[in-house]
Amino acid sequence: MKKQIQVWKLIDKSLQQNIAIMLLYVLESKGSSPGRQGFFMAVNANEEMEGSIGGGMMEYKLVELAKEKLNDNIKIESPLVKKQIHDKLSSKNQSGMICSGEQTVVLYQIKNEEQQTIQQIIDCLEKNKNGCLQLLPNKILFSSEMPSFNFLFEMKSEEDWRYEERIGYKNQLYIIGGGHCALAFSKLMCGMDFYIRLYDDRENLKTFVANEYVHEKILVKNYSELKELIPSGKNVFVAVMTFGYRTDDIVVRALLEKDFKYFGLMGSKKKIEKMFDDYTKEGIEEKLLEKIHSPIGLFIKSETPEEIAISIAAEIIQIKNFPVL
Repeated sequence: MKKQIQVWKLIDKSLQQNIAIMLLYVLESKGSSPGRQGFFMAVNANEEMEGSIGGGMMEYKLVELAKEKLNDNIKIESPLVKKQIHDKLSSKNQSGMICSGEQTVVLYQIKNEEQQTIQQIIDCLEKNKNGCLQLLPNKILFSSEMPSFNFLFEMKSEEDWRYEERIGYKNQLYIIGGGHCALAFSKLMCGMDFYIRLYDDRENLKTFVANEYVHEKILVKNYSELKELIPSGKNVFVAVMTFGYRTDDIVVRALLEKDFKYFGLMGSKKKIEKMFDDYTKEGIEEKLLEKIHSPIGLFIKSETPEEIAISIAAEIIQIKNFPVL
């Protein structure tokens, strides 16, 4: 999120200094395109840059095009929509890359009268809020109303298209338990598109106090409170890593009937088997238990907190990016 804010701040600074600036935004991506939908960057007439639309030859060519247009000292009234195909066998729109896939990028020169909109976007991101960014052929808009979708792109022609995006953190990560593994996991996840909340019931736990990587740290008297604190949601990810069987059991019972994108439980295979066996004997439905990824993380024989953190992060990323798994 910090990198995104830096892009918008460069735009804001350039407008304040009356320096022409171009926004480059990936409106759509397919296949193995290095620049995914929502990637963006800015370059101004002084050749200052922030952000990325995927790197490589494709980004270089479009940045040079942006510089060329800005140095012409002619305000571009209509954005340039450039389709880039990453295949040298393509008959047109070759990006210079061979990774396959394609992406559609708009080069949009920000207008001076849009400075207030840019400042609203910055304010939204700095306060860790969500909002809706809208790019149209003739303007850029922002609304504090959060859309239900992450991305929307419709294109009839280069003069008639619409792009909308839910900006701010798109995913919510709830980490239950503030021990050493949670500290390593928080450090790893803080640079990704997750708003992170950390919960524990131990007030003076050293690793909980030392965790500076999460956005919120919440102390609970009992983990049963999580039933009211953690909502269901298609962008909600939950990682349970408390200090023992008893507290894990309280958390699972509090959250079992909720619907998350990801619900992971840390623990040995033997502990998980016993816990699930007890639940089955109590009459808890198998379909509820099947939603839990346990033992948590991809199996890579993790041993240290850092290795465990990598295995959990990898599994979460896999679920986020391949929802059918």
